[in-house]
Amino acid sequence: MLLYSAPILTFKRVIKKASVEEFSCIPYILALFSCLTYSWYGFPVVSYGWENLTVCSISSLGVLFEGTFISIYVWFAPRGKKKQVMLMASLILAVFCMTVFFSSFSIHNHHIRKVFVGSVGLVSSISMYGSPLVAMKQVIRTKSVEFMPFYLSLFTLFTSLTWMAYGVIGRDPFIATPNCIGSIMGILQLVVYCIYSKCKEAPKVLHDIEQANVVKIPTSHVDTKGHNP
Repeated sequence: MLLYSAPILTFKRVIKKASVEEFSCIPYILALFSCLTYSWYGFPVVSYGWENLTVCSISSLGVLFEGTFISIYVWFAPRGKKKQVMLMASLILAVFCMTVFFSSFSIHNHHIRKVFVGSVGLVSSISMYGSPLVAMKQVIRTKSVEFMPFYLSLFTLFTSLTWMAYGVIGRDPFIATPNCIGSIMGILQLVVYCIYSKCKEAPKVLHDIEQANVVKIPTSHVDTKGHNP
């Protein structure tokens, strides 16, 4: 719940400024895909009884959170980003629907059904934990942590460690494996955050803008003594 609710601070800023600025929606779209898949994975149709009730419950809550965040993003995003987000969201919804249909009507062996849905969930979860690489790249490029929320990185690590332990104890590789990768990604995010949060250099983008403005000053406006008139 802490992981899924962490972006609330980010979207309060989006609503306040009525702009998505440089925030990326990719992590929220991939998180929605992961939540949808694991909600289905936790159902008795796929798992044995309600052995994964906790997974199903928290993932269903995650669907509500991520769906809300994506809706807010689409509302305030410019037209270009809006089309891109809606296309990606439609794609992951289509893949999820195909997963549900195929696992329900084409696979009649319970074990094989669980392996199939678990494999899709594994891929979706790894994609979700890998999506912050986009934000990390931007942090390194701009030398600013402004668009990589600290609490999202922190709760990613805590959540991954906890669910990894849950998967190991329950001997469920489809839960333990992606969360092992999530733990590594969480550590990387916090390391990058710690390095660049202490960086005193102005963001690269702003520096480039300042340089561009300097270049645009006409030389004819400077007198022979080097003073601006």
